[in-house]
Amino acid sequence: MAQQQAQLQNQAARQYSFLAEMSQDDYFPHPLVDKGKAILVQLCFDIEQQQPKSLEELYALTHAAAEQFNDLQEEFWEADSEIETAARDCIGNDFDFVATAYGFEAADPEELIATRDW
Repeated sequence: MAQQQAQLQNQAARQYSFLAEMSQDDYFPHPLVDKGKAILVQLCFDIEQQQPKSLEELYALTHAAAEQFNDLQEEFWEADSEIETAARDCIGNDFDFVATAYGFEAADPEELIATRDW
């Protein structure tokens, strides 16, 4: 079962509105946006549980999450939508937020999502 954002230890992550721009745009199906939010919340739980000590360890976690978005892309296509420019920016910004919220201000925003194909 997906973990709930309210259960996160990190206050900034607990209160953050993930994928806010996508949530407000009807082009993106809300159930799929919710799946994307769940991926990001799970990334936060993974960081809290595994407590990466280096950027390389953080990138391993963010790359796995980016690959989950790769899988989600198929569902967007099936719903006559896609992870296009606005969505890419929104998702990328949220990955950057997560890295910063957990103390990785030096993380490269492009490297955080380097495994993406969207």
